Amino acid sequence: MVEEIKKDSTVSVNLESALSQIEAKSSIASEKWKKRSIYKVPQSTKALNQKAYKPQVVSFGPYHHGAEQVKPMEEHKHRAFHNFIRNSGKPIMAYVEALFLVAEDLMEAYSYLESTGWSDKNKFLQLMILDGCFMLEILRANNAISAPQVMYGNYDVKDPIFSYHGKVYIVPHIQKDMLMLENQLPMLLLEKLIIVEGKVEEDSLPAYLNETILKFFSPSLYIEKMQDKPLHLLDLYRTSQLQGDPPKRIRPPNPVNEPVHIDLSALQLHDAGIQFKASNTHSFKDISFQGGVLAIPTLTVDDATESILLNLVALERSHVGMGNEVTSYVFFMDNIIDSAKDVSLLRQDGIIHIALGSEKDVANVFNHLAENVTPDPKGNLQDIHARINAYCNAKHHAWRAHLVHTYFRNPWAFLSLAAAIFLLVLTVVQSFYGIYPYYHPGKSN
Repeated sequence: MVEEIKKDSTVSVNLESALSQIEAKSSIASEKWKKRSIYKVPQSTKALNQKAYKPQVVSFGPYHHGAEQVKPMEEHKHRAFHNFIRNSGKPIMAYVEALFLVAEDLMEAYSYLESTGWSDKNKFLQLMILDGCFMLEILRANNAISAPQVMYGNYDVKDPIFSYHGKVYIVPHIQKDMLMLENQLPMLLLEKLIIVEGKVEEDSLPAYLNETILKFFSPSLYIEKMQDKPLHLLDLYRTSQLQGDPPKRIRPPNPVNEPVHIDLSALQLHDAGIQFKASNTHSFKDISFQGGVLAIPTLTVDDATESILLNLVALERSHVGMGNEVTSYVFFMDNIIDSAKDVSLLRQDGIIHIALGSEKDVANVFNHLAENVTPDPKGNLQDIHARINAYCNAKHHAWRAHLVHTYFRNPWAFLSLAAAIFLLVLTVVQSFYGIYPYYHPGKSN
């Protein structure tokens, strides 16, 4: 009996010790998750479109380093590192020491880093320095080179990457890879490299970095106000796409805790009397509905659009507190686009511009975008959805939509309706002239 008590006591102590270790690890993990900003996209999401999340030309960070398709760019990373260090005039050790001080912060920015084989601090920092220098060189070269004979730094005009040739033929693919969630570098890394370089004052560093990055993607991109420091390039790009205050709500949002869908496509909404127009800004938040007019921001659709939107949605899904603006926009556009005819209508109203592909291709893009999207029932566009549905379900608008769909879409149906109305009018006129003399015999002469 004594032996059994001792045995049970030992088991109890071991169990308590094991659970205490789990509790301690959980506490540490919770603190680390607060520092996460770069995430692995779930396999269930990737399965729908693997290519959208997989860099094809260059890798940044540990997740895709060494992948077969990005290996050719590695030699150019080393050239960029050599030129960056030489032009800065600072020893390599100055960069190593500065980044070593923030190594933990850089490592903790990535989720599941240990499982990817990058837990060695020295190996990780070497990757960060090489990739960070390459990214800064690409950003600066692209912004500096404006013509075939313009050189950047010590690079030759015939350089395959850092030249006008590279800007035209290679950089567009690099831009697409730079806007993938799994292919990000912490903004902290770029800041530390520039600080050690010593060519930009620390006070003006955030504005300089934001402007350099956004100009790289498009000369028209800018940031009016930045409440929080961006986590990385994808986060900064997302912020630039949300510039401008959203329209004021005309009535309270839908109180039901379930997402509201728009039941009709753009063409059907048009049949119900809704007019479309381009919003005053390009912000994904700038969607409004008032007086039967639906305003939607303009969007140029090209071969990178699907990948960019999917990665922005993945960022909102992964990072707690990021917001749901892009997800809401994607869900909204998928609701109103069913076919090429819907795209054609939005194109005529200046809302969609097609830079590559056909109207059918654009419809397919939006239909696929929302396949794995879960809208927030408290999202910023839910009241818009509800008000559009209420407008279309009003009896006179529903009757108008039915009339247009039944008689005005098909020219033969329209001609039949017109003929029927014409015969009805003739019958009424004939009846009138047949009855009129009977009641007014003196006026018939």
